[in-house]
Amino acid sequence: MDISIVISLFNEKPSLAELVAGIHNSLKDTGLSYEIVMVNDGSTDGSWEEIERLATESGNGSGNVNIHGICFRRNYGKSAALYSGFAQAIGDVVITMDADLQDDPRELPELYKMVKEDGYDLVSGWKKKRYDNKFTKNIPSKIYNATARWVTGIDSA
Repeated sequence: MDISIVISLFNEKPSLAELVAGIHNSLKDTGLSYEIVMVNDGSTDGSWEEIERLATESGNGSGNVNIHGICFRRNYGKSAALYSGFAQAIGDVVITMDADLQDDPRELPELYKMVKEDGYDLVSGWKKKRYDNKFTKNIPSKIYNATARWVTGIDSA
């Protein structure tokens, strides 16, 4: 397996089909094998049923991607969800994505290339334009990122 895409999600049912379609469209002509590992972090909106539907569709010949689901009974947080997803992933390269459609699946082939061909151990991206609520997510994110840059000495440029 070339790529495992690990997606942690909480109450993201409306975006899941579009996300899976975007991933498939970005990778279908690359010749790369891939799986999608979706970790439902205690959603209450029917996200788990949507994951099951997408997994069933992918396994019955209507798609050519393996979709695996992990379902938490309650919300444990993104770190726990990613940990479980990483434990399930079998790809040579593991890529994380958010389920809210703010990560562009068209970037997947380039991220894979950077690891496998360009020799990077780790590749990270960032959102140039955020669509989050400024006060609940954007400002805390900017504070966190500035602190992380200061602590690690890694510049975002």
